Amino acid sequence: MSFPLLTATAVLPALGAVATAAVPAARRAAAKWLALLVSLATLALAVVVLVRFDPGGARYQLTESHSWIAAFGVRYELGVDGIGVALVALTALLIPFVVLAGWHDADTSPGSRSRSGGEGAKESGRPYHWRPTQGFFALILAVEAMVIVSFEATDVFLFYVFFEAMLIPMYFLIGGFGDRAHEHGEEAASTQRSYAAVKFLLYNLAGGLIMLAAVIGLYVVAGNFSLTEIAHARASGSLHMATSTERWLFLGFFFAFAVKAPLWPLHTWLPNAMGEATAPVAVLITAVVDKVGTFAMLRFCLQLFPEASKWATPVILVLAVISIIYGALLAVGQRDIKRLIAYASISHFGFIIMGIFAMTSQGQSGATLYMVNHGISTAALLLVAGFLISRRGSRLIADYGGVQKVAPVLAGTFLVGGLATLSLPGLAPFVSEFLVLVGTFTRHPAIGVIATLGIVLAALYTLVLYQRTMTGPVKPEVSAMPDLRVRELVVVAPLIVLLIFLGVYPKPVTDIVNPAVKQTMSDVHKTDPKPAVEAAK
Repeated sequence: MSFPLLTATAVLPALGAVATAAVPAARRAAAKWLALLVSLATLALAVVVLVRFDPGGARYQLTESHSWIAAFGVRYELGVDGIGVALVALTALLIPFVVLAGWHDADTSPGSRSRSGGEGAKESGRPYHWRPTQGFFALILAVEAMVIVSFEATDVFLFYVFFEAMLIPMYFLIGGFGDRAHEHGEEAASTQRSYAAVKFLLYNLAGGLIMLAAVIGLYVVAGNFSLTEIAHARASGSLHMATSTERWLFLGFFFAFAVKAPLWPLHTWLPNAMGEATAPVAVLITAVVDKVGTFAMLRFCLQLFPEASKWATPVILVLAVISIIYGALLAVGQRDIKRLIAYASISHFGFIIMGIFAMTSQGQSGATLYMVNHGISTAALLLVAGFLISRRGSRLIADYGGVQKVAPVLAGTFLVGGLATLSLPGLAPFVSEFLVLVGTFTRHPAIGVIATLGIVLAALYTLVLYQRTMTGPVKPEVSAMPDLRVRELVVVAPLIVLLIFLGVYPKPVTDIVNPAVKQTMSDVHKTDPKPAVEAAK
């Protein structure tokens, strides 16, 4: 038997999570280094997967298939196409940076200093049993394992299990290890963290329950949960779904993915979750976990329900455009740095979903590339913002000013991350956003034109944010602010390099995803529209 490479990429961080949680309470440094080493080893495995993947080969590669719950036709089936392998690589790439950036985030648990092993624990006379540091990094590795399985699963039930299971560690990361910076003090911060965590959980559980009904309905219709078998049966005509049945099943799946993505009007949990989470956990939310939603639209909605996908396209495109404009407008008016980035992400996810349902190869290639590029650019901006907030102890934009004069490297990296967010030419997100707009305009010109307003608004909220925080007179509270330290530079510098490299040369990613996009277009029986005007000979 060949080595189960895909299983290994998921099992390694899962075992790492267990081992990290089991590290003795007094060995915090050991827990951190163990989590970092496990994340780097997972990245190495993901690189092997990437190298062994052949873009010109079979649609799903490195496949594994074993019986799991035979009575219900549930199998442990894994396989990656070009889209899945790109997102597995993105996830494995970002987790080491998340671990490094959060190196000290759990040294003292918010609101629980007496349990943190510090002076409060000694004064209280209580033994130290609670392990916030070990738990924090174990939960991060657990999320990584579940997300990777979600990108690899080709059994619908297997995907559903991990799609829902990842909510549990994310709930504790948001509610138990949230941001300590709050304008109304620690008690208000604790209340807001709890509210954000519960809201995140309830929204996503609601979507998941609706999807569960659709998963059961799919089994009743198809007799199994295998994505490849159902898709092949549909393509060959041996499995027929009534139009109404297909549409209801599509809506059940799409609703859950739209909550996770998130798409307006199901987006309201994201600003709370990102605002109250630490910066590394906010990266985990928007750059890793939320990508499962948009990925699943491509893998499951379009492949299993092609006719229903085309039927719903006009409404979804309208919702995507609303997300783009609405998210950008609310970002302009934010006073909180992290909530501004959260609303910007809602706008960006609107572009991704618009590209998916434009039903053109340029749109879907751009949407997939956007998932990768948004993950890198948002990680860079959020992590630098987290370093900034940790120095000042405030998320409010008004509490900053003149930072570039006292911390020029921090300000410079913040600017590059911001410029990537507004899709400046020469940085990675520009290529993906351009492809999405071109692909949309060729089939839905009105939608494409309206969506371009999001670019103008992105420039506004990004440059205003930089101007208010980094330029102008130096405020007394930031006059002694230190610049980026070595650990922080190690986190940010590779992300900046990747943004520039993929902005100039995106071919390595597009070569991997384009064949998968072509097959997805074939699933929905769509071809690119011919140019309205023939090129002059």
